[in-house]
Amino acid sequence: MNERYREMAGRLIVALDYPDADQAAALLRELEGIPCYMKVGMQLYYAAGPDFVRDLKTRGYKVFLDLKMHDIPNTVKGGAESITRLGVDMFNVHAAGGTDMMKAALEGADKALASDGSLKKPLVIAVTQLTSTGQDMLNDEIGIPGTVRDAVIRYAELTQAAGLDGVVASAQEAGDIARACGAGFITVTPGIRPAGSDQGDQKRVLTPGEAIRGGSSYIVVGRPITAAEKPRTAAEQIIKEMLEA
Repeated sequence: MNERYREMAGRLIVALDYPDADQAAALLRELEGIPCYMKVGMQLYYAAGPDFVRDLKTRGYKVFLDLKMHDIPNTVKGGAESITRLGVDMFNVHAAGGTDMMKAALEGADKALASDGSLKKPLVIAVTQLTSTGQDMLNDEIGIPGTVRDAVIRYAELTQAAGLDGVVASAQEAGDIARACGAGFITVTPGIRPAGSDQGDQKRVLTPGEAIRGGSSYIVVGRPITAAEKPRTAAEQIIKEMLEA
């Protein structure tokens, strides 16, 4: 395994969107040895709890805990402290919660770090607009005027001003975010679908190669790997597409 492969595999985040730990464990066995991130979202976390996250860390995986916190600042501060104590490498909040809430997440993480010197500082990122959000939904249902791109860039700039490490956004906006916030600002991009795969409920999607060329720091892939007949082959093909890009 050469360094270039390891680096690119480390930019792949596999979404463990399963209802229980046993099904997730089966995929982990399939992907053993691939140095990718693992994303634990609400469904799996609420079913398997913090012990599953600790197990992933014991296995040597980097973990993105995708709980999208959005609450009053003090509640988010406490949540961020607890999450950081788990040893996760990345977690997120909603940028729509505002500057004070995002700063509170950092304060919670710092409090955990100050109390345990063995912990590593996690990347703290903010969700801009979900990749299931289209123009009509943004304007007519959420009540935000303008384009999806405008809303995403505004939230990215707000996130950067609050001191967070980056955002979650569609790969379609990754280049715009880099231009607005600088190359060091992280963009994590879900809604990635290899060429020819089902788009599902995502509205703003790109292929792995398009995402990397467009400036994505990390790509999140779920069903194209987890629902594949051969998940390891699917993951290796995605990494190959990323390398070729």
